[in-house]
Amino acid sequence: MAAPDAASSAESSGGFSSGFDGALTPGPRRAVIAVDLMRAYFDEESPLCLPSNDCLAGAAAVLASARAAGYPVFHTVVRFDDAEHGGVFLRKVPALRLLISPSPGETPSLGELMSQVAPIAGETVVVKQSASAFFGTDLADQLRAAEVDTVIIVGVSTSGCVRATAVDAVQHNFVPLVVREAVGDRDDAVQRSALYDLQAKYAEVVGLDAILGG
Repeated sequence: MAAPDAASSAESSGGFSSGFDGALTPGPRRAVIAVDLMRAYFDEESPLCLPSNDCLAGAAAVLASARAAGYPVFHTVVRFDDAEHGGVFLRKVPALRLLISPSPGETPSLGELMSQVAPIAGETVVVKQSASAFFGTDLADQLRAAEVDTVIIVGVSTSGCVRATAVDAVQHNFVPLVVREAVGDRDDAVQRSALYDLQAKYAEVVGLDAILGG
């Protein structure tokens, strides 16, 4: 896996003032966070289904590259024990009820990770109940224990859980790299806006070629 150069790989910050022109330099100790690549977002019968599954191919390529490089990989899923466990988030997005466990500890069918990006032996699955992979989990502690300095973020949705994870990553002092072709959202305009905002304030938005060393 190549080391993307922050200055050359970043999205343009466009109309933002010069106060938002900083760049983050990735470090050598990296991990991948694959955010919520569950059937709920790719199954046509799901109300949460995205209009395209193109990001799965990009995410799978990032995972393969990370594994070859020996970087740790963390997968996140959303799962609730019951409606009360989901709290306000579940009330705001009622479709997330599909991710309530049918019985304690059991994964709901739409909560299963897609086969293209399924974990392999030794990889960690982080169960969360909020947008960020960090909120209410021990992910930050696991990354620090592995001496990680940079997190490569793939997954869905760009404006939601990917964005929240990137924001929390930088707040935990990890350099976040969001891979443009490996994240997805429900609308192209929303996708562009989310990537624009992430690049300006919270992360380095990089192309797949920069991660794969193309």
